Parts: sequence; structure tokens; C-alpha cells
Amino acid sequence: MTRIAIRNAVEYHAAEAYDRIMPHFKDFCGCETCRMDVLVYSLNRLPPRYVVGREGSAVTDVSLDKDQNRAAIEVAIMEGIRKVNLAPRCERRMAR
Repeated sequence: MTRIAIRNAVEYHAAEAYDRIMPHFKDFCGCETCRMDVLVYSLNRLPPRYVVGREGSAVTDVSLDKDQNRAAIEVAIMEGIRKVNLAPRCERRMAR
């Protein structure tokens, strides 16, 4: 039985957006726990774009790189950073 890899292309684009945007939030922790919390928050608010194989991935990636889709992902990431920053679950929370 051949296994087919299905992936949510938005996940990759959200991680890229996080890496671009996070340095602009100087007071944000950015540890792995906070990073994952931001990505989960964002991905739960964005419509998934599931793909299989290279051809489907290429078409979807081009679509997700368009300004409108990129902006929606970036807004979701910024909202996630703000929310997680208010109540981090990492060690930083213990220091407060």
C-alpha cells in the first residue's frame, strides 16, 4: 500500500510569515512554545489548503504568495503574537 502525503500548504506559509514578522515584536518571547502557540492560533483561524504532490503544491504556493492571501496569513500571525504575548504558557509566564 502506497502512502500519500497530504499537507496543509498554509502551515508552511504561516511559519514563513512568523519568521518574517516576529522580529518586529521586540517584547515577544519567541521561544519554541510561544512560536507553536502562535502558529496553532493562526492556523485555526485560516482556511486550510491541502495539497498532494509537487504539482498541487506548486499551484497552491503561487496562490498563497499573492498579496491578498499573504496579508490574511500575516494578520493571523500578528493576532496570534498579540494573544500569546498576553498569556504565554512558557517559562516566561512563571517569571511574571
